[in-house]
Amino acid sequence: MQQIDEQLKKLLTLLKKEKDADLEHYKLKMTSTSYNERRRQGVCWYPVHVEKTDFDAGERPILRVSRPPEHRESHMFQSGKLVSFFSNAQGNDETSEAITGVVNSAGESHMMITLNSDDKPSWIRDGKLGVQLLFDENSYREMERTIKQLIKTEDFRVKHLKNVLLGDKQAQFDEAAPINIPGLNPSQNDALNKVLNAHDVAIIHGPPGTGKTTTIIESILQTLKTEKQILVCAPSNAAVDLLVEKLSDRDINVLRIGHPARVTEEMLGKTLDARVANHPDFKDLKGMRKKAEEFFSMAKKYKRSFGYAEREQRKLLYDEAHQLKDAADQLNYYITNDIIDKAQVIACTLVAANNYNIKGIKFKTAFIDEAGQALEPASWIPVLKAGRVIFAGDHFQLPPTIKSYEAAKAGLEVTLFEKAINGNKADVMLKEQYRMNEAIMQFSSNYFYKNELKANASVAHWTVFQGDTPIEFIDTAGTGFFENVDPETRSSYNDEEANLLQKHFNLYIENLDAMDHLKDVDNIGIISPYKAQVTRLKERFAAEGAVPEVLNKKVVVNTIDAFQGQERDIIYISLVRSNERGEIGFLSDTRRMNVAITRARKKLVLIGDSGTIGQNPFYAAFLDYVNENGYYRSAYELMS
Repeated sequence: MQQIDEQLKKLLTLLKKEKDADLEHYKLKMTSTSYNERRRQGVCWYPVHVEKTDFDAGERPILRVSRPPEHRESHMFQSGKLVSFFSNAQGNDETSEAITGVVNSAGESHMMITLNSDDKPSWIRDGKLGVQLLFDENSYREMERTIKQLIKTEDFRVKHLKNVLLGDKQAQFDEAAPINIPGLNPSQNDALNKVLNAHDVAIIHGPPGTGKTTTIIESILQTLKTEKQILVCAPSNAAVDLLVEKLSDRDINVLRIGHPARVTEEMLGKTLDARVANHPDFKDLKGMRKKAEEFFSMAKKYKRSFGYAEREQRKLLYDEAHQLKDAADQLNYYITNDIIDKAQVIACTLVAANNYNIKGIKFKTAFIDEAGQALEPASWIPVLKAGRVIFAGDHFQLPPTIKSYEAAKAGLEVTLFEKAINGNKADVMLKEQYRMNEAIMQFSSNYFYKNELKANASVAHWTVFQGDTPIEFIDTAGTGFFENVDPETRSSYNDEEANLLQKHFNLYIENLDAMDHLKDVDNIGIISPYKAQVTRLKERFAAEGAVPEVLNKKVVVNTIDAFQGQERDIIYISLVRSNERGEIGFLSDTRRMNVAITRARKKLVLIGDSGTIGQNPFYAAFLDYVNENGYYRSAYELMS
C-alpha cells in the first residue's frame, strides 16, 4: 500500500505541474494584452452585441451574443467553458463590471451563455460588451482533494479498490450462468456478463465502431434490475449527454447533474434545476422566497433615527423574513432530495460527481465512459463514491488533453483506464465493428487491436458507389509542397496540400454527380491535426461555389479532436507535414491518427508526404498497407 501511496503523491506533483502550465498558458493569452491580441488568440470576443435574452428551465438568465463580421478569427469557446461577460463602457472595468457565466454553445459568429446570477446585469445596456475565457480552478481543486483523500483513506472498500486498480490484487468475478441479450453480438454479451459478475472492476474495451455505447447502455439497464440507483460519468459533457439521451430513450429516469449551460438544449429537462422548477411544490417555494424578499425590502426601508416602535417593527419584519427564508431552504432541500432519491441514474462529468447535491451519496456501481480520455485524478472522483467501477473506452484513441509536456511524459498521460486494463484480466474487447468498410478498418485492426476486429456483413464491403476504391493515399513526396508555420499561432499549414485536397474533392464530387450518386452521400468530413490547416481549408470550402448546393450542409471541416466519436461517409485527411528533416511533430501521436482514419465509413482519402512521415514506424506500416492493397497514388496524377 505504501508503494501505491507513493504513486499517488507523485500524481499530486504532476497535477500541480499541469495546473501551473494551464494557468501560465491562460495568462500568456490574457495578461496585459489588447482586445485585438486576445481575439487573435481566440480567448475573447469584443465587442459583442446582445441579440436576445431569456431564462432557462432553472430560471437563470441566458444571453445570445454575436460578434461583428470583421472579427471572425478562430476561437477556443465551446460548450461548458467558464467565461466572463463584461462591459467597458463609461469607465466600466472588465473585472468589476463583469459577471461569470458558462457557454451553452458557440459557433463562428454567435454564442449562447448562461449567467451565474438571478438576473441580467444592470450595465448590459451600457454597450462595449465582451466575453472572455476564465481559468477554471475548480476542476483542479476537486482532483487534488480527491487524491489527498485517496492517500489518507481508512475506508476498507476504497483501500481494496486502490489495490486492484494500482496494486497487484486481482479483480474478482462471480461465476454465474451467462445471460444472452438478443441484439448484442457475442463479444458484447461477453462484456455485459463481465460487468454483471464483477465484484470490483470490469472494463469494456471498445475499438472504433464496435458498439461500445450500445454495450454500456445495456449493461446499465441490466444492472438496474438489482440496484436502485447508479452513477454514470464521462470526462466531457457531450459524452454524458449522449448517455443521458440513450438511457432516456429506454425510459430510464435519469437526473443530469451539472451547470445547465453545460447541457445540450434537448437535455435541459433532465437537469436538477429544471426538475426543481417543475416539481409540484416549486410554486410554494417560489412564493416563500418572494415573500421573504418583500419582508427584507420593507425592513430595509427603516432609517437610522427612529423610535422604539419602529425598531420593534423592523425586528419583526427581519424575523419574519428569516423564518420564511429558512422554510424556503428546507422546502428546497426536500424537493431536491425527493428528485435525487427517485432517479435511477445520476449522470454527470467526472468532476461534477463531487457536486454538493450528491456529495454524501454512495453508489454500489459507477460507470465511467470514455475513460481512456480522462486524467487519472478525475477518474478517482466517481470511484471514491462507489463499491465497484465499470470502465468503458479505448486507450488507442484520443488521450487526455495535457498542457504540461513534462507532466505528461512523467506519467500524467497514463490514464486509470490504461492502468486497470494492463493490471487486471478484467476487460473484454468488442470485436465486431458496424461503421466502416473492412479495408478502412483493417490497418487499425492490425496495428492496434491484434488483428481481432471484423467488419459486420452490413458494412464490410460498402462503398460510395460500386467499384469505388475505399482508401486512397495521395503522396506529395517530390512535389516541393513544403509545410509552413503560422507566425501567430505557431501551428503548421501547407497551402499546396490544401489546394490538392480541394482539387481531388472537386474531381471526386464531379464524378459522383455524373453518376447521379451525390444524393447518396450523407456527409463528408475534411480534417487535419493542425488548426492552421483547418483554418485554410475552411476558407477554401466556404468560398462561393466550392461545394455543390446539394452537399452544402453535409461538408464539415475541423480538427481530428473535434471528430472524436463522429463518423462520415467520406473522410479527407490533410497530414500537412512535409520537410527535409523528417520531423512530424503532432503526427507522432498515433492514437490521434487512429481516430482520424476510423471516422470514415465508405471512403478515406489521405494526403501527405511519404518521405517525411515514412520514417515513423506507424506511417511506414501504413504506407506498406496502402502499397500492398493498391491504394497508393502519386500527387503528380492530380497535377497533370
